[in-house]
Amino acid sequence: MIKYIVVITAIMLLPVIHVYAQTCNNLGQNPGTAFPVCGTDTFTQGSVPICGGKSVPGPCPNIVLADLNPYWYKFTCFAAGSLGFVISPVNNTDDYDWQLFDVTNKDPANLYTDVSMFVACDWSGDPGNTGASAAGTSLQHCDGYGVPLFSSMPTLIEGHHYILLVSHFSGGAQSGYTLTFGGGSANITDPVDPHLSAARAACDGSAISIKLNKKMKCGSLNADGSDFTLLPATVPIIGATGIGCSSSFDMDSVVLKLGGFLAPGNYKVTVRATENLLDNCDKMLPSGDTLNVTVYPLIPTPFDSLEKVACAPDVLRLVFRDPMKCSSIATDGSDFLVTGTSAVNVVAAAGICNSDGLADIIEVKLSTPIQQAGNFQIKLQTGNDGNSIINECGKETPPGVAISFTTKDTVSAVFTTSIRYGCVTDTVLYSHDGKNGVNNWAWTFDNTINSNAQTNPVFYTVFGQKDATLIVSNGTCSDTATASLLLNNAINAAFESTPVVCPGDPAIFVDKSSGILNNQWLWDFGNGATSTAQSPANQYYPLSDNIHDVLVRLVITNSIGCKDTAINTITVAGNCYIAVPKAFSPNGDGLNDYLYPTNAYKAKDLIFRVYNRPGQLVFETRNWMNKWDGTFKGNPQDPGTYIWILNYTNIDTGKKISLKGSTVLLR
Repeated sequence: MIKYIVVITAIMLLPVIHVYAQTCNNLGQNPGTAFPVCGTDTFTQGSVPICGGKSVPGPCPNIVLADLNPYWYKFTCFAAGSLGFVISPVNNTDDYDWQLFDVTNKDPANLYTDVSMFVACDWSGDPGNTGASAAGTSLQHCDGYGVPLFSSMPTLIEGHHYILLVSHFSGGAQSGYTLTFGGGSANITDPVDPHLSAARAACDGSAISIKLNKKMKCGSLNADGSDFTLLPATVPIIGATGIGCSSSFDMDSVVLKLGGFLAPGNYKVTVRATENLLDNCDKMLPSGDTLNVTVYPLIPTPFDSLEKVACAPDVLRLVFRDPMKCSSIATDGSDFLVTGTSAVNVVAAAGICNSDGLADIIEVKLSTPIQQAGNFQIKLQTGNDGNSIINECGKETPPGVAISFTTKDTVSAVFTTSIRYGCVTDTVLYSHDGKNGVNNWAWTFDNTINSNAQTNPVFYTVFGQKDATLIVSNGTCSDTATASLLLNNAINAAFESTPVVCPGDPAIFVDKSSGILNNQWLWDFGNGATSTAQSPANQYYPLSDNIHDVLVRLVITNSIGCKDTAINTITVAGNCYIAVPKAFSPNGDGLNDYLYPTNAYKAKDLIFRVYNRPGQLVFETRNWMNKWDGTFKGNPQDPGTYIWILNYTNIDTGKKISLKGSTVLLR
C-alpha cells in the first residue's frame, strides 16, 4: 500500500532573510508527524504557529520555496483518479500556498532534497482560497502575484502514499484555515473497517499487547484502559498506552496495563460497548470484538519454530512464541549447531530487536549457502556467552533441543532445442531435463506463446530469429534461462545483372539470394547457356540489328528441397553508338517524331539541351529516353535549325564527353 503526504505551505517569494530559524516541533508541522487524512473530513487549523523555513525543491526557477509556518497532511490513494481540494483562509487577506509530494517507498524527510517526489503545487502570491480543481490549467504555479490560485487536479496512483504541505509567509501568527477534499475522482478514504487483529500477554501476566488491523486515532484511546474488558476478570485493567502516540497522531498497537499478575491460563480481551476508539475516518472499533489471550506458566520459551527454508539458504530464521532478550544471543552464533547431509558452519546470530531489546525472530548466519538437497537440524546449545537464549521473563530455553529442516537442490533452467526445418513450417522442440526435482515450467516463446509443459513443439511459419524464456522451479529453488535461435531456411532467390548489353560486351550476373542452407543454383541465361555456379561466368549475346529483351532465370534449392525463383530482364542493344539526328519531323507519323541522343546506353551523368536560334533553352533532360517533341511550353515550335549540347560520362572509360551540333526541325 502506498501512502501520500500533502503539505500546505505559504509561498515564499521573498529573500532568504525572511526564513525563520525556529524548528517546527509540534505534531503535524513536519513531514514525519503529518496529520492522517480521510477524504470525508474537513481539517481546521485555528492558528498557525511561527516556525519553519526549510527550503523544498520544486519546479520554480529562481524562486526560494520553503515550509514557512507549515502543516503537513498524509494520505493513501485507495482508487486511482484526480485529487481536488480547497484551502480556505479564515482571513481572506492571508496567502496560503501548497505543494504535493509522492512519498511512496521513501522517507518523508527526503522531500526536502529529492525533487523526484514533486507532484503538484500552487505558490501564487495572492490571498484567498487556493487548491486544485477542474478549473486549473497547470499542475504548477510559481510566479508570485497575479498567478492563478488553483492548479489543475493531479492524478493519484492507487496504492501510493502522498504528503501535502500548506505554507504561508507572515510576520505573525495567522488566523488559520480549513482544508477540504472533493471534486476529484480519486478515493483517499480507507474502505477497511477497524478490528482487533492479535493479542499477546507479557510472560509475567502484567500486561497485554493488542495489535489492530489498521491505524487508529491516538486521541480516541482512553488512558485508563476502559475501552476494553478482560475475562475472567481476575485482575483489573488500569491503563492503556498507544504505541507511537508520543510522536504521531495514530497507532496500530495498544498495551493494556493490568493491576496485578494474571495466573497462567486462557483469557479473552473484548472491546467494551461504551468505547469510542476511532480510525482516521472516524469508523468505530466495533464493540464485542474479542481476542483470545493465553498466559503461559513462567517456563522457558520453546525452541520449536523455523521459517520455511529458502533456496540455497545462508540464513535460518527462528521464530519464538515469546520475545527473547537480544542480549542473551551469542553474536558469534555459538548458541546454535547445524548438522545434516553436508557440513554446515554457523558464523553469527542476531535478533531482529525492538527498542526494548527484545526479538521474536533470531537470524542464524551460515558460512556458505546450502545448495544441495538434504536433511538437517538446527540444535540449541550453550554458547560462548555461558547460556543458550533467554526470554523476556529471564527463563533460559534448555539446550539440547533441535528443529529439523530440509533443503532442495538449486536448479538450472538451461534447456535444449531441436529444429526440424520445412519449406513452409519449421518445428522447434524445446525441452528441459527436469533435473533436481524441477516440477514447474513456465515457457514464453517470442513474448506471445506460453506453456507449462516440460517439452514443447513450437511451429513457426515466419522464419528468422526466435526467442524463448524458461522459468523453472522445484517448489523452493527457481531459475530463468533465455535463448535465441535463427531459422535461416527462408530462401529468397535474387540476383543483379547488367541491364543493357551492347554489342561485344559481356553480361555480368551477381547472386543476391538469402536464407542459405547449402543452397544449389541453376541459372538459365536466355542465350542457350546454363550454370550451376553461385558466381557464373560472364555471358555474351548474339548481335542483332534490333534491340530486344532476354529473360534470365535463377532457381535456388536448399538442402531440404525448398526452391525459389528470380527472373530479371536484360536488354540486348543492336547499337550503343551515341548520336543525335540531323533532322526530325514531329508530325505524328511515327517516323523521326522526336529529337534525343540515341543509344546512350553507356552514358551516365547525361545532360541534353536544345536551344532555338535566339539562344533560348527550349528543352532539357538528364534521361536520354526523354525525347523532345518539338514543343515549348506546350506550343509547337517553328521549323528551322536548333542547336543542341550533349554532355555525359562514358561508363566504360570514365571519360567526360561534350558534344555540340544542330538539328533541323521539319514540319
